[in-house]
Order: sequence, then structure tokens, then C-alpha cells
Amino acid sequence: MASKNMMNEQMVEQMVELSNIRKSFGKLEVVKGIDLNIAKGEFFSLLGPSGCGKTTLLRMIAGLEVPDDGAVVINQQSMNGVDANQRPTNMVFQSYAIFPHLNVGENVAYGLIKQRLPKAELRKRVDAMLKMVDLDGYYDRPSYALSGGQRQRVALARALILEPKVLLLDEPLSALDKKLREQMQDELRRIQRTLGITFILVTHDQEEALIMSDRIAVMFDGNIAQLGTPQEIYDKPVSRRVASFIGVMNFLDGKCVSKNKTNIVVDVESLGQITFPRDMIPDDTSLDQLCVGFRPEMFTILYDKKDKAENEFSSIVKNVDYYGDMSYYTLSLPQSDKDIMVSMRNTSGRYVYDLGEAIRVGWRSSSLLVLN
Repeated sequence: MASKNMMNEQMVEQMVELSNIRKSFGKLEVVKGIDLNIAKGEFFSLLGPSGCGKTTLLRMIAGLEVPDDGAVVINQQSMNGVDANQRPTNMVFQSYAIFPHLNVGENVAYGLIKQRLPKAELRKRVDAMLKMVDLDGYYDRPSYALSGGQRQRVALARALILEPKVLLLDEPLSALDKKLREQMQDELRRIQRTLGITFILVTHDQEEALIMSDRIAVMFDGNIAQLGTPQEIYDKPVSRRVASFIGVMNFLDGKCVSKNKTNIVVDVESLGQITFPRDMIPDDTSLDQLCVGFRPEMFTILYDKKDKAENEFSSIVKNVDYYGDMSYYTLSLPQSDKDIMVSMRNTSGRYVYDLGEAIRVGWRSSSLLVLN
């Protein structure tokens, strides 16, 4: 498996290389000149809202769509003019496309039929793949008698048994309930690490991408807005749009009051003047009107009078969302009509505040980000 540190090394072996990929449907350009390299053994996610071009990009890698311009290279071989069934890829579709008239083993073996393997060898390979996806002993099970999660596993086994260089996953977990989806996220990651195959996942689920990926490309309007590791994208989003799409972010207005070669001082709404290093300010950021953001978990509630923080303010609880392990508090900001959200883990014995209660909030200047 490609590690996150390897992604930054120039000598990483690339499995998929996309150069200036463009695709239009009629007058609508859905992919707008994307350049992207995906490393051998990497679990890579294309993340974005519906209509951003992520599925179209995946289908062009698979050969199910033809780019209007640009080049697709897989395993150092140009895919221009190469049909989908001749590419070293396989795809797991959102619908799974399980054949209802075939049992589990026959579904998994379907792609191997043309290889004319001896029956014993075919059965051996199918059984091994069923064991890999935790369906050991399901060979003779009718496909119509499977649960959603089991159908997903059958589709995965059918794709992997052909030993593709790249496995393409088009929102394969979207039809599953939350608990089963979380279980399958772990299973997919385990299988990918075991086999070392390059996985490319399309998803609109931010949490899913953060949990499973080595790297993520966040897409909007046919372009890649940010490319990085899950931690980079969550902790250091390059724009307000990316920050809004990944998790929860509070936004405050800011205005530059002074600057020099190394720092700028920003008057942040309700929080006062904060000094930011110049290298933390995104390129092309207008210093006249700034957007400052922070995650809910970066501020903390001070429960005890003895608790201290670098900065603090008093607030009133306006709403509480209790999730069992976490509580999300909507809080008033001093000298502002804007509210913010602060999250706290519900550790053993920790008090959960109710509406209208007065609290103290602590925070650090380093918790704030300046965004485009």
C-alpha cells in the first residue's frame, strides 16, 4: 500500500495518469481540463457534490466514456482507443448489477468463464475470493437471498477475481444503512491493504472519504478544488467552499489592520485582533475582507472555574444536539448576532449543558484559519 508520506515523493510509481482531461455533454462541460496522478497501491477518492464531474471522470478512466481531449495512462500504457474490456481495470457499480438467475459462486466466476479454466481451478479461485470478502461457504447461495451488504461483497469479489491493476468504485456503499456502511468501509480498506491494488472511489460522503483514503481530490464544477491527504484537507482547507463541504466549519468576518513581511494582524469578528503568519494566508486572498474559520472541536467549553485558556469569552447555550459520544452546542458570540458551533466529547461524568445556560468558551489563536 502506498503510504501518505510516499505521496510527496517524486519517485512514486504512478498507476493512473490523467493529462488535461475534458468532457462535455452538449454545451455543458462537466470535466474541465483535469491533471491528476494516482500512485500504485493508493486508495484514492474523488469527493464532491452531485454533478461535479467525479463519476464522469471515473468512467473515462474505465473506458465507459471517451474524453473530448486529454490522455489517460494506466500502468504506463496509453488508454487512448482502448476499449473498456481491454483495460486493466474493473468497476463496482452503485447498483452492484448482480445476476439474479445465478448463485453467488456463478456470479463471482462470471468474468473467468472466457479463460476456460479447469473446473477445480475455477472453484478454488472463487472460494478464495469469497473468503477474502467474508462470504466463505456462500458459493451455492441464491443471489436473490442475499442482503444488501452481501450483494455488495459479491460484486466486489466478481470485480477482484479478474485481478485488475485498478479497481474503480462508483459510490458502492450509498445504498447501505449507516451501520453496515461503516462496517463495509473497514472491509474495503482491509481488502485494499491486503491485495495492494489501486482503488479509486467516487463518493459524496465526506466522512467515508476521510476514513478510507490515502488522498482525496475534492471536486466542484468539473475542477479539482483541493488535492491532499484527509488530514491536510480537513485541517487546512484552501477555500471556504472546501471547508464548508468537509465537516463542519464556523465562519467569521475579518479585516486586515496591519501587515509586514512575515505577519498580518486581522481584526476578527467578536474575537479581537489575531496575528497570522503570512504563509498561512492563501494566495490571491483579498486583505480588505477576510474569511476566518475554525472547526467546532477547536474551541472548548471551560467547565471548572479553575480552567484556563489562551483566550476565552462568555456565552449562552442556544441549542444542543446530543449524539451520545458528542454534544454540539450552538452558542452566541459576544457583541454579535452570529452564532457558532462548539463540540465536546461526552466523557464519563461530563455535564451536558441545557438551553439558556451560561458557559465559558476557551480557544487558541492557532485554531483559526484564513480562507479564500
